[in-house]
Amino acid sequence: MRKLLVAGMILGTVQGAQAADLPILRGALSDTYGPRVVNWEGFYIGGQASYGTADMNFVNSNQSLTKGLLNNVDVEQEYKISQWPLLGKSSQSNSGFGGFVGYNTQWEDTILGVELNYVHGKFSGSSTGTQGRSFFYPTDYFTTASLTQSAAMQISDYGSARLRAGYAMGSFLPYMFGGVALGQADIQRETRADITYKYVGTQVPPLPDMGGSDVARSDLKSHFVFGYSAGLGIDMMLVQNLFLRAEWEYLRFTSPVDVSINTVRAGLGYKF
Repeated sequence: MRKLLVAGMILGTVQGAQAADLPILRGALSDTYGPRVVNWEGFYIGGQASYGTADMNFVNSNQSLTKGLLNNVDVEQEYKISQWPLLGKSSQSNSGFGGFVGYNTQWEDTILGVELNYVHGKFSGSSTGTQGRSFFYPTDYFTTASLTQSAAMQISDYGSARLRAGYAMGSFLPYMFGGVALGQADIQRETRADITYKYVGTQVPPLPDMGGSDVARSDLKSHFVFGYSAGLGIDMMLVQNLFLRAEWEYLRFTSPVDVSINTVRAGLGYKF
């Protein structure tokens, strides 16, 4: 009986030693099946397709043009008719395509980078308006002023220079960004002013009636417009160095016409 007990103890010791050498007890499962570590640092380049909406605000776009046309005109000085809000807003949706290039730096899971982003997509809009008013001004005159305004804008290319900040979660890199925006646009504006002065006084002989009309135009071709951009996105590493991108970007341009563009994009990139 004692011999059998000793043999059992020896066998248990050997099996315990063998079990200690098993990979599962040394954490091999966590090494093999743990979170994937992705190196996002370095230069990258890619292409993208986009779909977006441009909102164009023409309300004050012709104000400076009209003010110059009516410089030194009495009803403009008295009633500020150049500030009449004759024009409205326009919205259009369209698709586009483009590319991006950038560089990431990585500190553990924190990603900081810079990027240039470009889209070729055509957005256009226009607005027209007419308004007339009558005044007993100047003294002894019944004055009628009429303004007709029109404006149109087309953006064909736009992009942004960004700073990016993200947090790496294995194969996924959610990020946010902000930067300056640059676009290329054609902008046409026109204002026509018609002013008549009819004498209604009692002077004899009566003073003469007066009046006239004039037009001011501005036609900007391939004009650069500037603004800012901001947005959110996520990059997903598919295989080594090849990643898929989904993104939303907001761009705002300040020019004779105020423009806001919202786009969603899908892209494919390669990190060197």
